[in-house]
Amino acid sequence: MARFTPPLNWFRVFQSAARHLSFTAAARELGLTQSAVSQQVRALEGRLGVALFHRQARGIALTDDGRRLLPEITSGLSVLDNAVSQFDFGPREELVTVATSISFAHWRLAPVLSRFLAAHPTIKVRLLSTVWSDEFNSTFGDIEIRFGSAELVGKESERLLNDRLIVVAAPALASDASALGNHPLIEAVGTSGGWAQWCAQSGHPTPLQPSLFVDHHGIAVQMATDGVGVALTSSLLARPSLDRGSLVQLHTAELASPDGYFIALRKQTNPATATLFDWIREAAAN
Repeated sequence: MARFTPPLNWFRVFQSAARHLSFTAAARELGLTQSAVSQQVRALEGRLGVALFHRQARGIALTDDGRRLLPEITSGLSVLDNAVSQFDFGPREELVTVATSISFAHWRLAPVLSRFLAAHPTIKVRLLSTVWSDEFNSTFGDIEIRFGSAELVGKESERLLNDRLIVVAAPALASDASALGNHPLIEAVGTSGGWAQWCAQSGHPTPLQPSLFVDHHGIAVQMATDGVGVALTSSLLARPSLDRGSLVQLHTAELASPDGYFIALRKQTNPATATLFDWIREAAAN
């Protein structure tokens, strides 16, 4: 069976915790919560099938496996950092890098960035997109936009407004009065809310079982727009399509969820960063 390399950020979290022998100190260094550090270390231990730390009442200590892994990881991260440092990423004076969920980049930033650039012609914007929150590296982005829970997205992150789970479909499907029972239901996996929870909260008379599962809300919005099925998805991402009429909200019930899109200012390297940060927050609220 093929073995897949764990996400790079898990190794960075492990290396920081091992250097400090403290999850709290690692969280402070990486700009994460202590809980997020602990969860990522446990995820790495689960993937490797070994314990890397002894958890003790007075702190943590490396196991033999942790001691064996640490120098290899430290060396590998050093090689990566040295390789990246050789490259010039272009003009920096008014270049703002946004590390963002690919769904947010596609459905919220791409359609409106032209307005920002027209208003601020001297500012350059680079988008670095990803799917999963643990793929972020905080050293890459001046601004980060992650999807997840407040506990996992890191310190000093602010939830973007108007984001709830809503039921949407293309107009052709929405014209079917029994759309919820006659068409495939689409659910984004890995989130805290789903169709079962929506049914319980909305009082829907019969249980609804999704038959299409996707790994992020952007695909759910795209499938619903294409008429593939009915999606329970982020209102923040669906809003532009609802405004254009390419999606219709099928039910008034909306599901609150601890998951959502969070924005954080990681590195304010120039005034342009603060300008774009404030603009994204305002755009998401409308």
